[in-house]
Amino acid sequence: MRAIVDALAAGRLAGSARIVISNNADSPALIYARERKIRAHHISATSVGGDEAADAAICKALQAAGAEWLILSGYLRKLGPLTLRQFERRILNIHPALLPKFGGKGMFGRHIHEAVLASGDTVSGITIHLVDDEYDHGAIVAQREVPVLAGDTVETLQQRVMAAEPQFFVETLQALAAGRLSGKF
Repeated sequence: MRAIVDALAAGRLAGSARIVISNNADSPALIYARERKIRAHHISATSVGGDEAADAAICKALQAAGAEWLILSGYLRKLGPLTLRQFERRILNIHPALLPKFGGKGMFGRHIHEAVLASGDTVSGITIHLVDDEYDHGAIVAQREVPVLAGDTVETLQQRVMAAEPQFFVETLQALAAGRLSGKF
């Protein structure tokens, strides 16, 4: 999220960050957004009275902010049906592995990198995909390989993938804005 906000501020990416939403009240993303005068909202099922209420609150906040696209970067909850319907085919997520092989429910954080190492694959990677109502299921927009090196641990692989994610997300959004990815999904 920081790389995207910084790219927008520097004029390297067309558009504007309209709002940042987190289900975690103490999220560093909310602090970062507030420091840059971007609307920042904590919305969770707990804070608003359940999953349906959270979905409605998220959808309403996004619409009020004038959001055209949703960019999920570290948001680990499933979006609700109102939000999915309102922003259909305009929600992007970044996943720290190559989909579809290393995705689905429970495939987040170190679990992904454990699975990659256990598979014996020589490459891992990053996937940017459209979001639908299933975990890590939507159409793949872009992928970048990250090598698995001899002696890699979960931590070293995770660090290498995480280091490549920000720039790759910005590059993918630049390509999308320039119309270079429209036929890929």
